[in-house]
Amino acid sequence: MVKREPRAAFTTLHIRCGDDIKDKLAEAGIEGDYLSFTDPAWLGPPPSFNAWIAGRAALIAERSGIARAKVREELGAAYWRLARAPQHYSHIVLWFEHDLYDQSALARILAGFALRKTRPKIDLIAIDRFPGVKRFLGLGQLSPAELASLWPKRRPVGKRQLDAGTRIWAALCAPTPEPLMAIVAQGVADLPLMKAALERQLQELPWTTDGLSLTEREALRALAKDPLSGAEVFATAQLKREPQPFMGDLFFFAVLRDLLESPQPPIAVSPGTRRAVWPRRVLSLTPVGRAVLDGKVDWQTQSPLERWVGGIPISRRDPPWRWNPKTKSVSLGTR
Repeated sequence: MVKREPRAAFTTLHIRCGDDIKDKLAEAGIEGDYLSFTDPAWLGPPPSFNAWIAGRAALIAERSGIARAKVREELGAAYWRLARAPQHYSHIVLWFEHDLYDQSALARILAGFALRKTRPKIDLIAIDRFPGVKRFLGLGQLSPAELASLWPKRRPVGKRQLDAGTRIWAALCAPTPEPLMAIVAQGVADLPLMKAALERQLQELPWTTDGLSLTEREALRALAKDPLSGAEVFATAQLKREPQPFMGDLFFFAVLRDLLESPQPPIAVSPGTRRAVWPRRVLSLTPVGRAVLDGKVDWQTQSPLERWVGGIPISRRDPPWRWNPKTKSVSLGTR
């Protein structure tokens, strides 16, 4: 356990994507206030600066199905606390794991802190594995004692990390993938878990092999043998097969919805479950889905719905950026 220190007038603020370790930190004796910052920074498109909170709330509500008023209230409160954190706290500790959700949020937070003329002490705890955890998905898997063991391993955040966060955040919002690709190619020495996370973002572009994103492909692969419920597709595609799970079930169901509502849908819902909530809808592949999954048809030729990868628009009107899994790079063109 961590030794308790006297509570000062200005105390520590712990920032994390979610509430999963909030009570555990207290149980471990790691004192301080807690901020759950759950803006999925990987999700695009980024709204204009003057409409940031309202635009993000509208986007998150549309993709998650959560009421816009609720999202707006919670997101506004989180950004308000984040903006005032450098004034209200003498120590800020960032707790983030390796996946795209966390690393993109980390870049967003660092970019904001970089704009401040004065900052408190900032530390970072960021890991991609933990001894004894066979498949490490996130800090929420750890016990209070295991979280406490990370406390002495925190690392200071200085100008290099803040500058890196600024570059990465700009690249995530950019309308083309070249800035992200440049960062991935060079790596981020000061934020070593960023490279893999940003590469995962690029893998949401259409692939040269079949025109599917990695998330779309894993969803279809989950249905390759038998129909499954939405909850089963999520568990198979994200929790079992996804190399770097980062997408919660609500955002995953939005991907399924886009596939289902496409002019040539690759999936279908069984008639008896069409009105059921997404976890209970029974899904199956259509002939189009089978052909795409077998590599006989390129998904981008089937007029899929428009979507965004961060700031990059994916539509018939926009440049056809593709991820090449063999070269692990991005290029213009079809397969």
